[in-house]
Amino acid sequence: MWPSGAMAAMGYLRLCLVAALLIAFCRAEISSKVGINYGQLGNNLPSPIHSVHLIKSHLKSGRVKLYDANPDILRALRGTDLVVSVMLPNNFINPFSSNQSLVDSWIESNLAPFYPTTKIRYLLVGNEILSLPDKTAWFNLVPAMRRIKAALKRHGLNKVKVGTSMAMDVLAASYPPSNGTFRSDIAVRVIEPMLQFLNRTKSFYFLDVYPYFPWSSDPYNINLEYAMFESKNITVTDPGSGLVYHNLFDQMVDANIFAMARLGYPDIRVWIAETGWPNGGDYDQIGANIYNAATYNRNIVKRFLSKPPVGTPARPGQVIPSFIFALYNENQKTGPGTERHFGLLYPNGTSVYEIQLNGDVPKRGYKPLPRPQPYKGRIWCIVAEKANRTAVVGALAYACSQGNKTCEAIQPGKECYRPNSLVRHASYAFSAYWSQFKKQGGTCYFDGLASQTIVDPSKPCLLVSSECFCAWEKIY
Repeated sequence: MWPSGAMAAMGYLRLCLVAALLIAFCRAEISSKVGINYGQLGNNLPSPIHSVHLIKSHLKSGRVKLYDANPDILRALRGTDLVVSVMLPNNFINPFSSNQSLVDSWIESNLAPFYPTTKIRYLLVGNEILSLPDKTAWFNLVPAMRRIKAALKRHGLNKVKVGTSMAMDVLAASYPPSNGTFRSDIAVRVIEPMLQFLNRTKSFYFLDVYPYFPWSSDPYNINLEYAMFESKNITVTDPGSGLVYHNLFDQMVDANIFAMARLGYPDIRVWIAETGWPNGGDYDQIGANIYNAATYNRNIVKRFLSKPPVGTPARPGQVIPSFIFALYNENQKTGPGTERHFGLLYPNGTSVYEIQLNGDVPKRGYKPLPRPQPYKGRIWCIVAEKANRTAVVGALAYACSQGNKTCEAIQPGKECYRPNSLVRHASYAFSAYWSQFKKQGGTCYFDGLASQTIVDPSKPCLLVSSECFCAWEKIY
């Protein structure tokens, strides 16, 4: 018979062993897989069953994120080892925030029938909701998240964590990273209670990170290789923290980490909900090509799967779970042509370029891709497709305050005042500002509210006034 002290010691060791096994299991599920975003905005996409086959066998992904609770896809995922994240569409947030029975009914009808044979582990409430103009949804976001968490628990879906995806424009400041600060219109009323919820439920801060967009907005001052993990000799030192950066991705992630710390939540884990690079753009965006897309996505997959984990300068050695955007080129997405060209696969199921999301590379490496020729034509700076309109007002005021003649043509009674719209005026102001100050370091970024285009935005002016067309031409 064991002495009581020895029995206690054995019991303690047994508990430690169980705890260690549980930790190892959780880390394995989080760290060993790179996921794929499975969008459905195309009229020529393969069936869910074939798509799941491509995700598993062709791309060798370990996770998949859906943009709604599509029953056909959830059914196709049954019995697979794919870890599944489901997104609640934005229009559900307002009604869900105040109606628990409605939330319960949705969980019971849309998720419970597939759980646990479909490995649903994450439910994201809305897609970049804080980047949209509906302020009511902003303030209903966290109440909806709380009700959803309660409904999941009530229906026995205890392994499902709740979060929401964020874009970089939730930050008012992002450079240098140590200066990361949330926008004043959401910091206290939305972000702080959301971080409290994520911390209490041990969930993640889901973040969409696209180095392509800040680079394409300012390719003169941001090195392309630095944006694609290709730079070996370029470093950026944060004067506030002293941290040294070797790529743009880390800067963007750490800006959010510093912003969370500024609100008192320094330890909430980050999950990359979307990242990627466009493989084309219908000639309306620079740098969107197969070579750059392959380079970025291969490098980011290698980064995510590195052993030991690399983390970021603010969190070295920490695992960063991830989803690559996207499974297919989706021909029904709106906005610039780049939006329809983020896929790893064409709609016929063939690869846009070779890539494996488990990190496997052919013994002889990937087949060489032709390098694109740098674009040498004219480029304009316009309001980005999903830019927050409230923030655009401030950016417009800033652009107009920087030069005596920057916004002269869009003043009342002047040649470009009509059509009198915020987007038209701001696009003119952004282009005028950028043209005037790019040699002094001025950028086409405006905290993510602007993007570059090679499609001449002055042409619609001809429908109103030939003088407006001339005013656009004089910018350059």
